[in-house]
Amino acid sequence: MNHFYGYIRVSTAKQGERGVSLVEQKTAIERHADRNSLVIGKWFEEQETAAKRGRPVFSQMLRLLRSGKAAGVIIHKIDRSARNLRDWADLGELIDAGIVVHFANESLDLNSRGGRLSADIQAVVAADYIRNLREETKKGFYGRLKQGFYPRPAPLGYNDQGAAKPKTIDPVQGPLIRQAFEYYGTGRFNLDGLVDTMYRDGLRTRGGKPVSRAVIARILHNPFYIGLVRIEKARETYQGNHEPLVSVSLFRRVQDTLSGRVCRRSNKHRFLFRQMWTCSNCQRCLIGETHKGVVYYRCHHRGCMSKTARESALNSELLRHFKKLEFAQVEKNYFRAETLKLRESWQRRQEETISALRIKLSQIEERLNRLTDAYLDQVLDKESFEQRKAALLMERRSIEEQTENLRANDKNIPDQLSELVELAGCAYLAYKHAEPDEKRDLVKTLSSNRTVNGKSLMIMLNTPFNLIANRFSVPGGRPFHTAGRDVPHIWDELLSRLSTILVAQSKTNLDAEVK
Repeated sequence: MNHFYGYIRVSTAKQGERGVSLVEQKTAIERHADRNSLVIGKWFEEQETAAKRGRPVFSQMLRLLRSGKAAGVIIHKIDRSARNLRDWADLGELIDAGIVVHFANESLDLNSRGGRLSADIQAVVAADYIRNLREETKKGFYGRLKQGFYPRPAPLGYNDQGAAKPKTIDPVQGPLIRQAFEYYGTGRFNLDGLVDTMYRDGLRTRGGKPVSRAVIARILHNPFYIGLVRIEKARETYQGNHEPLVSVSLFRRVQDTLSGRVCRRSNKHRFLFRQMWTCSNCQRCLIGETHKGVVYYRCHHRGCMSKTARESALNSELLRHFKKLEFAQVEKNYFRAETLKLRESWQRRQEETISALRIKLSQIEERLNRLTDAYLDQVLDKESFEQRKAALLMERRSIEEQTENLRANDKNIPDQLSELVELAGCAYLAYKHAEPDEKRDLVKTLSSNRTVNGKSLMIMLNTPFNLIANRFSVPGGRPFHTAGRDVPHIWDELLSRLSTILVAQSKTNLDAEVK
């Protein structure tokens, strides 16, 4: 065999710089072959980096050369053949075995000691160039991350804006990604069902194809959507400067559902009160069933003597309790006046809360600094450092989110109080005219501990609705008169207690968000 192989390579399909493009390499190799009266029998073309081993075309060519299929190979330059010393060692073994290797751009006699030494030096320089390039690329990559920029293509739901610029929310796909989180956070969807639902809603890949199950799973696990950047390979987390797409609380709820800490349930039957009433004897849920067009609920536990309850009877009992939440006109007037006064003083309370959140943020910054110092002093290993840093970044993002909500006057106590009283006041009429799913939501919001004991039905209204229903009672058991002059006394006490409950709930929610 007196013919040679020709090997040409670029690192990427887009590479086309002068002197390294495939066409220019091939031209230089052909000129070298003509000058030296060599015949090229076959070309090997590859678009792979030479920094790592495992190039399939290069490996195939080496196998053919070892089996004697050609006299040798012509390569454009040494750095086109290998940029790592292992591949260069493989070429050296071929040269030692008598296989001819030519480099069109270097006039080297590889069979002489000096020519081989010169080639080895150039190969080492090429390998060092790659190591330096890798370090510089890594330095630039992590430098961008520390600045809050994500130097990779934007995930689905965001758009790229160029280098050193934050990703922006896609006006079409962004809301759909948020909807996917909200759907899954309800616990009513598995991944396959979510894929089908989001496809019907219009979620597509950038190429217009359906989003696969694996991609949806990656989206739901990705903290990028709450403003954090996580590098999985390095197990590192950074604070991003892009706008979050979902809240921290929703993201955590989705993680709980994904991990199985929140169970998903599917309902085969659509009875109005499914899994809402329990047997007082065995504490099991009553099962709905239909007989002659009438819906009954009964306990199916073996040995339980509980009797059945008609759906109409359960419905009437709920309406009886909701009726207690209605207000007289004099109560509505007094409540409006008191709410206006509360709004005037709320701004000061809100600023105090924001100041407290600022203090917590500064404390987190101090903890992050101490954590970094501990890592630099080698008190902590990298895995522990990254776990604690990710938790602190999540905590900081949660407090920032709470601060943003407070500054936007989102759900302050006077507004919550108004919504609460409005919901209570219209609960009776809303329930009577609502659709079945709306009735279920209203019952879950307003009541709990719904039990059946024989023919006795028991319902407990949730706090603070039980306070509203019992507003005409006092701790000593003496009822208030419903005359107009007693309304201020009733409502002053009621509003005070409702406000205390809402403030406590807000603090609990805030602490839960932080944790």
